[in-house]
Amino acid sequence: MITLEEFTACGAHQEGHFLLSSGLHSSDYMQCALYLAKTARAERAGLQLAVASACEGMVADLVVGPAMGGLLIGHEVARALDLPFMFTERVDGEMKLRRGFGLLPGQKILIVEDVVTTGKSTREVARLLEARGGQVVGVVSIVNRSGRDNPFEPLPYASLIQVDFPTWKPEECPLCATGVEIAKPGSRPIS
Repeated sequence: MITLEEFTACGAHQEGHFLLSSGLHSSDYMQCALYLAKTARAERAGLQLAVASACEGMVADLVVGPAMGGLLIGHEVARALDLPFMFTERVDGEMKLRRGFGLLPGQKILIVEDVVTTGKSTREVARLLEARGGQVVGVVSIVNRSGRDNPFEPLPYASLIQVDFPTWKPEECPLCATGVEIAKPGSRPIS
């Protein structure tokens, strides 16, 4: 099983002062792209998430990975499950299916993420897919930092690592109060 220690050893678990895509601040950041940069680790994580999805009864016809975080790991999960893969992208602030991708009515979809904090982007993707006639059967992620076992209930959810890092609203952030410089490493615009 993948561990937090592995993330720390390869520089994927970073400490400092971070503005997360959710708008929250944190002293810890999980940069999954650094972990997944080594293809053997990406393959192993994809296989573990594929097994986790099967154990939770998530039977899909298609895997969707939200851009940017879900691209690498979503592709690896799709490969492990021998399923087609597609991804979403944010265009002018709105989540859309990547050009050229389409869904079949009733198609069963597994959403794959890298990190879940609030789950806002994932729920946005689920709404998009359902509005296009898809049926989301569950969500998996490498990291769950939401503070909840399943932030997507009633959908099934599984993660490989569950962490309990502090997060703060900007006005309550102790790092801001002491003047620690903030970094914004995520790919989603702050809303």
